[in-house]
Amino acid sequence: MSESNLEHQYLQVDGHRIAYLEQGEGAPLMLLHGIPMSGLLWRKIIPQLAQTHRVIVPDMLNYGKSDKPLDADVSIAAQSKILIGLMDALGIRCADLVAHDIGGGVAQILAVNHPERINRLVLADAVCFDSWPIPDFEPLQEPGAEDQMSAQELEQMLRDFLPKGMHDESNATSELADIVVQPWQGETGKKAFFRNLRRLNPEYTLAIADELKNIPHETLVLWGQHDEFQKPEYAEMLRDAIPNARLEWVDAAHWITEERPADVAKKLIEFLNS
Repeated sequence: MSESNLEHQYLQVDGHRIAYLEQGEGAPLMLLHGIPMSGLLWRKIIPQLAQTHRVIVPDMLNYGKSDKPLDADVSIAAQSKILIGLMDALGIRCADLVAHDIGGGVAQILAVNHPERINRLVLADAVCFDSWPIPDFEPLQEPGAEDQMSAQELEQMLRDFLPKGMHDESNATSELADIVVQPWQGETGKKAFFRNLRRLNPEYTLAIADELKNIPHETLVLWGQHDEFQKPEYAEMLRDAIPNARLEWVDAAHWITEERPADVAKKLIEFLNS
């Protein structure tokens, strides 16, 4: 199976249909995305990782092809519980975990509260401490912002937003824009996106900041050295906060899997197979 024929599968977790991609055999490896992405963030490197691992790539609740319930908690704390439920449903006791953006916040909560469920940990351009929400999203959290934006305006905003996360804006391809925009189209998609925005809250990562020192896992902090969304100084803070962590840089901005997929895959394979 290659990038071109990845197919979603579905499982019920806590009453919600969760979509996921699966490829390969071996030790389980879970890849988490952030906002406004889906599991397809990892599409360019799944085939390489699947040569040595059973790779599982979920769409978080209220993202991608997973259910978008009107009244569910979609905070990173709630997403960590959904992830455990998915692992249980798949028969996975413990997995390597690679997580990007707010997925990295989910991973930190899981590592602190359920360290036994993680083998190795990778935090890639991850929200942490008080690093989020990014300034681009803060106005959208204001009361009335959702009513003032049409579905078409949201789609255009997301298309305009993607290049800001690139060191080389030519990597913000129309293919990537279509992948990102698709789950948020129409009024239903717009409402789901704003439900996610309302849950972007640094209190979740600040609450566990003092507990990062207790994370026992071998950890790779992987960061775009030109990231304007999650500033490079936060990568150094994470490295210093987690005892068994090391930091490696990628010559990219925030969307490292789009700008440097081969480099990211190489660094992940070296870390996971060491």
